[in-house]
Amino acid sequence: MKDDLFSNFMMGDIDLPNRMVMAPMSRSRATNDGVPGALMVEHYKQRATAGLIISESAPISQQGVGYPNTPGLFTPQQTAGWLRVVNAVHSQGGRIVAQLQHCGRISHRSYQKDGAAPVAPSAIRPKGFAVTAQGYQDLETPRALETAEIAEVVEQYRLAAQNAHDAGFDGVEVHGANGYLIDQFLRDGTNTRTDAYGGNLENRTRFLRDVLDAVTAVFPSDRVGLRLSPENSFNDMTDSDPQGHFEGILETVAERDLGYLHILESSMDIGGHIEGAPKTVDYRNLRKLFPGAYIANNGYTKARAEEALQSGHADLVAFGAPFLANPDLVRRFREDLPLNKVDKSTFYGGDATGYTDYPFATPRLVTAA
Repeated sequence: MKDDLFSNFMMGDIDLPNRMVMAPMSRSRATNDGVPGALMVEHYKQRATAGLIISESAPISQQGVGYPNTPGLFTPQQTAGWLRVVNAVHSQGGRIVAQLQHCGRISHRSYQKDGAAPVAPSAIRPKGFAVTAQGYQDLETPRALETAEIAEVVEQYRLAAQNAHDAGFDGVEVHGANGYLIDQFLRDGTNTRTDAYGGNLENRTRFLRDVLDAVTAVFPSDRVGLRLSPENSFNDMTDSDPQGHFEGILETVAERDLGYLHILESSMDIGGHIEGAPKTVDYRNLRKLFPGAYIANNGYTKARAEEALQSGHADLVAFGAPFLANPDLVRRFREDLPLNKVDKSTFYGGDATGYTDYPFATPRLVTAA
């Protein structure tokens, strides 16, 4: 019998009780100082039956912040807040890894020290709006990082990984997707550098390699995951050859014995998560290039997830909004119970509404024969 969503999976030395991953979902419920509070503790605790929880994006430094009320991993207070979250998940038998993020050019000077411009590989202004504490504001032209500064940003990743380790996380996920800093270095539409971090693919991948070296100096490599989004145009991202470039990127990271690869399949901007929508990347071929665990993500239903597992395309499948609206999603899928509807109006900021108040399924009544 082939594996299904409810069979266990060994990811390195972590025994996952099922193949259902709770995807990272920023919900902006931390304090103004980026400290996880009681509401976040309850939110993650409720969803601990997931085979693996990937935390919402945790900024690795003040420089890396790009949204209000996002829970960071760069101060002692933030680390202590995450420790309470992790302990709550572990108390329910769950597993959780921290997603490490630097927003790069998708930040705003209101988040930066002394009102400085956000940083990026190149001074290319993205289209769109920054989300600030004062509302939406135009994204700005970032300042290109000096070559000598890049090591300082890599150190930010190492320190955040150490804080995640101190908070008790089971591992970390390096966020290399969705138009944030690592993705900005990887893609030729946002990286026009002429130094060792730009130009050919080997150079554009150098920053990612440096970050992985730093993070795996803290966690064993099999407790480190990597998220990529080869064709995602979100945050004004472009690339001249996503298939070829990301095949090369995966050939580079394949030898590192990472715990998993987490791929956002298709684009968030064009409805690519809809079944049958056109794709410009052959994800099955990308999956073949990575020897470790593969997490498929983007609009998977239970039926599509089972098909991905049965065909060998994926080892695990990540679910976002379904886990938000259904803290007991594992049980609902297992027993074919109806799902709660997602309230998109409560996604970002606010209180318990649309965050910890989604109801659990009521127990089924067993009647005598």
